[in-house]
Amino acid sequence: MLTDKISHDKVEAVKNLIARSGKIVIICHMTPDGDAMGSSLALYDLLKRKGKNVFVVTPDMPPRNLMFLPGAQSVVVGSRYPDKAHNLLLSADLIVCLDFNSLHRVDRLSPFVSGSSAKKILIDHHLEPENFVDVLISCPEKSSTCALLYELLGLMGMSEEMSREAAECIYTGMMTDTGNFSYNSNDPQLYLIIAELLKKSIDKDSIYNKAWNTNSSGRLRLCGYALYCKMQLVPEHKMALIALSRDELNEFDYVKGDTEGLVNKPLSIPGIEYSVFLREDEPDYVKVSMRSLGDFPVNKICSDHFGGGGHLNAAGGEFHGSIASAMGLVMSVLPDYDEYLNNNNIE
Repeated sequence: MLTDKISHDKVEAVKNLIARSGKIVIICHMTPDGDAMGSSLALYDLLKRKGKNVFVVTPDMPPRNLMFLPGAQSVVVGSRYPDKAHNLLLSADLIVCLDFNSLHRVDRLSPFVSGSSAKKILIDHHLEPENFVDVLISCPEKSSTCALLYELLGLMGMSEEMSREAAECIYTGMMTDTGNFSYNSNDPQLYLIIAELLKKSIDKDSIYNKAWNTNSSGRLRLCGYALYCKMQLVPEHKMALIALSRDELNEFDYVKGDTEGLVNKPLSIPGIEYSVFLREDEPDYVKVSMRSLGDFPVNKICSDHFGGGGHLNAAGGEFHGSIASAMGLVMSVLPDYDEYLNNNNIE
C-alpha cells in the first residue's frame, strides 16, 4: 500500500532489537508536541500489548491539551521525576528515540541517553539527524514522525494489529504536525494512512476537538491578547511577528499547549507569507516558532539564526537571551530573506 522508504535491513534490525529487548524506553523531545506524544504513545501501546516491559519518558511536562491521548497518564516526566527517568534510561535494553534529530533536544536527559549501554533506535522526520544510535531511520520528506512510524510498523507487519488507541495517537501526531493538514500535507500516502486509521474506528472529529478546539478561559484570553495587542505586521517583508514575555504568559496562567497554533493565525491575513512567534519560556530562553505559505523557507531562517530547522513551511528553534534581543534579531535579518518572497504585490 505504501511506498517503501525504509530499507529491508533496517526493518529487520528494528524487529530483532525489539524481540530480544526485555526493557524498552521510548523518549521524545522536550516540550513534546502532538507528533512527539502521538508517536511515543502509539508505539508504547503496541509494545505493551505484545507483552513488552515498556516505558515512555519525556524531558518535561506534556501540554495539557494532549493529555487526552491514551497512555498519557503513564508517561514518566523527567523534570518531575528525574531519578526515575535516569534509572529507566540507564537500565534499559533498548531506547527508542522519536521525533528529534539531536541529543540536545532531550535537554537534561541527554547524558543519560548517551551514557546508557542500551541499543538505540532513532525514528524521525527532521533534517540532518545526529547518528548517535544503532539504527537510524530518518525521512525528512515525511510530514510527521507518526506517518513515518506507521509506515515502519506496516513494513514490520504490525500495523494490522494496531489498536484503536494507538491509531488515535498516530492520527493526532499527523494532524497536529500539519496544522490539521493545512501544510506539508500534499503527500497522497498521508491520506492512505488516514483511511487505514479510520478503519480502526477512530473518531477524527473528536480528536480534532480535543487537540485543537478545547480551551481554558486563560488560553482564549491569552490568544486574544496576543493577536490584538502583540501582533506586529511588517508588510514590506510580508511577515507577522508575535512575541510574548514570561510576565505576559504568567498574567494569563499559561500552561504548556496554550499557545499551540497561535503562530498560524497571521497567515490568514492577505499579503502575509510567513509568521514568527517568540515565547519567553524562561529568563534568557526564547522558544522560536515559524510558519509560512508557498515556497518561503522558514526552516532556513531557523537554521541560520536560531539553532533549529524543520520543514519549508513549519520550523522552530531557540534563542538564548532576552525576548527583546530575539525580536531585534528577527527584525534585523528580514531583508536577507526577501528574495524568497512571492513577487506579487501585497493587497
